[in-house]
Amino acid sequence: MTKSLSKVQKKISKRGVNITSLHENSRNSQRLRRASARDDKLARVSAARAKVNQIHLRRVAYFQAAAIAISGSNDLGHIQQLIQRYLERDDDELAKLEDERRPGRPRSTREDLLKQRKAMDEREYDGGFWMPDMMEEANLKILREWNSEWTQLGTLKYVRITRSGTVHESSFPPKGQS
Repeated sequence: MTKSLSKVQKKISKRGVNITSLHENSRNSQRLRRASARDDKLARVSAARAKVNQIHLRRVAYFQAAAIAISGSNDLGHIQQLIQRYLERDDDELAKLEDERRPGRPRSTREDLLKQRKAMDEREYDGGFWMPDMMEEANLKILREWNSEWTQLGTLKYVRITRSGTVHESSFPPKGQS
């Protein structure tokens, strides 16, 4: 059975039927509607997945840039400084938005979004901040050579680091407190 819209259109047109002159409730028009709805749903799901994946891609890209900037393995104190800088990445923009806001006015949507993201990242850091393992030299080498593709993230090792300094192995993609 054909699934995609283009294949359904091709199969119907091969029968000698003009697609634009189909009866509204004919079998062929129902097949076209189902195929079109299926393609729309796949596009929506794909876009939603890409949006969720983008969060992890940005985080790993940040730590990749940090890994390229340093040489050798890292100790826990240096990694915690990198995490703190990651958590403070939006502080300048947040301060600017707060300064621009007139007294008595509600916060902008962007300001609310930044505060929510910062609070969420802070809570994650308290429970265990998910990131690539930067303490192993072999993993650092893989991280430095990573080409920003989702499919290659599975080759890296990941850890969760708490604010108190506890390190736990983690998995990819992150599932709660893995």
